[in-house]
Amino acid sequence: MSYDAFKVVHIAGVVIFLGNIIVTGVWKVMADRTQDPRIIAYAQRLVTITDWIFTAGGIVLILIGAYGMVFTAGLDPRQSWLALGQSLFIASGVIWAAILIPTQIVQAREARAFAGGGPIPDTYWRQTRRWVIWGTIATLLPLANLYVMVFKP
Repeated sequence: MSYDAFKVVHIAGVVIFLGNIIVTGVWKVMADRTQDPRIIAYAQRLVTITDWIFTAGGIVLILIGAYGMVFTAGLDPRQSWLALGQSLFIASGVIWAAILIPTQIVQAREARAFAGGGPIPDTYWRQTRRWVIWGTIATLLPLANLYVMVFKP
């Protein structure tokens, strides 16, 4: 593939990835604000599904496009702006893997239990606060990465 073809793959991955993490976060927060167990359970289920399809799919496209461009152009991936970009991407991934995915698993399990309209346990709301705080951080890192990739400081 050419550099430009890898660039298209990379940008498509970024759009899918960032679009999903931002929309999913807003969507989940809005669903939680209803305090309706059925809406929350439905939203929680779809957060999990869209993360698997769009977040993971976006990551794959980002990596294929990024490393394809680096190697096609003969760039050194240790170059300062590329290293910074990779570090931000990895930091976000560590937060997702270590905190957000386990939190979503717990919330999905709890949501299945109250999906029929039962009470929402306090543990769900504690997990929600954790998800919002760490999710915000994990979203700001790729947004900072977008800046780094465009301006190459």
